[in-house]
Amino acid sequence: MKKIGIIGAMEVEIASLKSAMKVSRMLKKAQMEFLEGELEGCQAVVVRSGIGKVNAAVCTQILVDEFGVDGVINTGIAGSLKAEINIGDIVLSTDVLHHDMDATGFGYPLGQIPQMDAFSFQADEQMRKLAKEVCEEVNPEIRVFEGRVVSGDQFISSREVKDKIKENFDGCCTEMEGAAIAQTAYLNQIPFVIIRAISDKADDSATMDYPTFEKQAVEHSVRLTRGFLKRIQK
Repeated sequence: MKKIGIIGAMEVEIASLKSAMKVSRMLKKAQMEFLEGELEGCQAVVVRSGIGKVNAAVCTQILVDEFGVDGVINTGIAGSLKAEINIGDIVLSTDVLHHDMDATGFGYPLGQIPQMDAFSFQADEQMRKLAKEVCEEVNPEIRVFEGRVVSGDQFISSREVKDKIKENFDGCCTEMEGAAIAQTAYLNQIPFVIIRAISDKADDSATMDYPTFEKQAVEHSVRLTRGFLKRIQK
């Protein structure tokens, strides 16, 4: 890949990436600051999208239109949906979907976007495989999982809501941007992977765990992203 777009929803998720980057261009658009340059020997564009699916979709389309990126990485944090996936662990997307899309009244399955041929959006297999190899090298103290990431404009902090999402979609983790990034990448026919470090268990303890473990989780995802960029050019 000649140029990779790297999206984090929050500044904490990309701050260390920006500080390590040799910036050649800065563009402000849609209240987002896009930094283009070299990072770990790779041509990249790093940007904070803001939280939520609309922000994430707008951000991804700008990366395509203004910078011509060849692929997208979404790095950040998420809530675990499975007991075996613990705080600090990494989830790499096999596919991504919107858990809050509901057109069941028109006969569509829960999660299906009406009149769209894809139910979920498949991550790039080669990007995922490389990310797994790199994660095992740079984050040996944690485990890395591959599976479905589900997104919605909700911070999940209720066991009841968590259980319903698990039952409906069998996801590994839940967050607020990945499906919008994945859908935009799908529409533009460019590869993507979602990298998520677990900050909480997406249950009744989430509001306490999230601020406690946010920094630790971000460190794992950033370390993986930087290692990925080093390897993808080889």
